[in-house]
This record gives sequence, structure tokens and C-alpha cells, in this order.
Amino acid sequence: MITAKNTFKLLLILLFISSASSFATDLSRQQRDSWVATWGAPPETAALRGQPARSFENQTIRQIIHISVGGTRVRVRLSNEFGTQPLRVGAAHLGLYASGAAIVPGSDRTLKFGGQASVTIPTGAVALSDAIDLALLSRSDLAISLYLPVNTGPATYHDSNSQTAYISTAGDFTGATTMPVAETNLSHFFLSVVEVSIPPVFGKVGAVITLGDSITEGFRSTDDANHRWPDFLSARINPRYGRPQLGVVNQGIGCGRLLYDFCGPNGSARFDRDVLAVTGKAYVISALGLVDIIYSTAFGVPAETVTANDIIQGLKQLIERSHAQGLLIYGATITPFGANSFPGVFTPDNEAKRQTVNTWIRTSGAFDAVIDFDAAVRDPNDHTRLWAIYSSDDGIHPNDAGYDAMANSINLSLFD
Repeated sequence: MITAKNTFKLLLILLFISSASSFATDLSRQQRDSWVATWGAPPETAALRGQPARSFENQTIRQIIHISVGGTRVRVRLSNEFGTQPLRVGAAHLGLYASGAAIVPGSDRTLKFGGQASVTIPTGAVALSDAIDLALLSRSDLAISLYLPVNTGPATYHDSNSQTAYISTAGDFTGATTMPVAETNLSHFFLSVVEVSIPPVFGKVGAVITLGDSITEGFRSTDDANHRWPDFLSARINPRYGRPQLGVVNQGIGCGRLLYDFCGPNGSARFDRDVLAVTGKAYVISALGLVDIIYSTAFGVPAETVTANDIIQGLKQLIERSHAQGLLIYGATITPFGANSFPGVFTPDNEAKRQTVNTWIRTSGAFDAVIDFDAAVRDPNDHTRLWAIYSSDDGIHPNDAGYDAMANSINLSLFD
């Protein structure tokens, strides 16, 4: 509930942002355009998930996103990474999210691309929108609406459980405050990154990129995009009514692996796109390796068995590639999965691999710092299992309290 006190705070911060924006207009464009990513969803293809491909024609998709850090201007990156044909976007709008499929009246903005209201994105390419003026508080919700006039072919998407996308009946409803809804979906379509511009009066603001699997993506968390560990981390860092601090960009892919494709491209292959190409990148948190360990025994694919040393070598490569770009990279330990009852997930050999990798992460000094997620959520009496108070019903993914504990285990001085 928004109280009178919070309303007053909101008015003050908006006035401050407006003043900062006015101050910024007196500077050169190069000086005032300090951009940083505030939200992300790594592109995927249905082919790697063994799912039927989705396409759209003469429909509007309104997608809700929960940003991390606020700013005074916004731009959006759309992706046709896995498309089989050029993607035609007939119109694109952005507004402040209200509820359901509705935006806040008066907040609608038209997104343009090179000054044009529509854009065709080549196969495998991205399109970055022009900047629009819109003052955003940190940790606010946006609605981004795309009208797709002609058949898109197989859609590039991100499989998620974070927030609902609303798909319209036939027509362009991108500028509508409310729109007719034919169906809903928990995936994000064609939308990969949202960036904000922060005036120099606030100082330099960077982003931390969280590269991980379904635990980073937030599987089993409450379905409102506020209960994944990167969201809890953002809440610790970015006060809603205070100055912008740090973008937190969740680049987790459910069942993602470091070394082999599964559900999405492997972490090593997507590192350039999902980390190094992210605007304002300053820090990386690597939280991969769990699915690499359990995949071959859980799914009966011995050809893709990996050793602890294989995972360590893969992590060393991420470290080298981060340092080559001047990024600090922090290694997260692999959380326990001993309470999972699916055949082949927990085996003595798999647990030995987890312990070996975690020992290396903690003691090698290869990472710039260690984030000990294992210690944060394991059962104090049985280190092979998630603590029951932090575990979802599958024994491998944390619940909301577990994700909160993971975020709370991160030392915020790592981002000074």
C-alpha cells in the first residue's frame, strides 16, 4: 500500500530526477548518456527444450518486467537470435505497469528504432531502440508491448516463471491502456535487455551480471519476479526512493549447463552475448556447474559425463574472459541436491564432484571473491541436503526464504 509518507518520498525523488535530467540537458550528449542494463532475459530456442516452436501473427504481446536500477531515460533491446526469418515489429510501446494487462494512464511511450516506429530485425540479429525520456524509480515494473503484424516464424524467447506476458486477440494494441487478452504466458518473447540512462550527478553506475541455471533464473520462487536471489540482491542494493546504485541483470537459464547445451545454449557459448555484450557490465557472478554434474546420470547420457576438473577448467575460462574485459568475477559455490528423489540426481560420485568443485572455488583464489551459496542454504546437520526451511518440494531448488538467504550471504562491499 502506498502511504502518504511514501507518496511524498516519491514526489521528492521524481523532482530530484527531473532536476538531474534538466541539469543533464546542459551537458553534451556524450557526457549525459551513461547507460547501464537494468534487466535481462537470455534468448533461448524451443528446439533445445524439445518444445514446439511458438509463432505470432497480427498480435500484440504485452510483457511485464521488474527492473533493478532506475534512471531518467530508457531503451530496449529486441532479439531475433534464433529466428529462421527476418522479424517484423510493426509497433513497440513502453509504459509503467499497473495491473493485469493494463499500464498506468498517461505513461505510454512509443519506442522508435532509428527514428522509425517499426523495425525489421535480420535473422540472428538484435535491434536497439532509440532512447525515450521516462523517469523510473529503482525496482519498478514496466510493460513493454510489441505488435507483430506478419507471421514471425519460430519465436526467440526466454522460458521463465517470473512474470506474466499478455497475448492479445488480433490487432495492434501497443498504445492502449488496457488491451483484449486471448491468452497469457510465462515466457518472454523477443525481449532480451532493458537499459536506463543515469545522469552524471548520480556518479558512475555499473551492473552485476548473474550467470547461472534454474536456481539463478528463480525456479520454484513465488511467481511475481521479486523472489529470485538476484531480485533479493537488487532490493538490498537499490533503495526504491534513493539514488541508483547498481544494475542487477539476471542471465540465468533454467537447467542451463556450463559445458553442454541443455534447454539453452551452454554458459561458455553464451558468455559473450549474455555477459560481455551487456551495457555497463562491471561484475559477474558465476553460478554454474550443478546441472553439468547431474545431467548424465539423471538423464542417462554417459557421453556427456563431466569430471570435476572439466567444470573447473570451464570456470577458469570464464575467469580469463572476464579479466580480459576488465571485469571482476565472483564464484558461487554449488548448492546441495541430496534431498532430490529423482533417480540418478544424487549419487556418491555426483556429490564428490560437487565437493571437489566447491573446494576449488573456495580455496584456489582464482575468482576475485567467493560467494558461498552452499554454506548459506545447506542443512547444518547434513551438508548434502538443502536445509528444509530453505528448500522447495523438489529438494534441489530453494524456496523464497532460501533465495533470500542466498542474496543475504553476498557481501555488498564486493560492489564498492
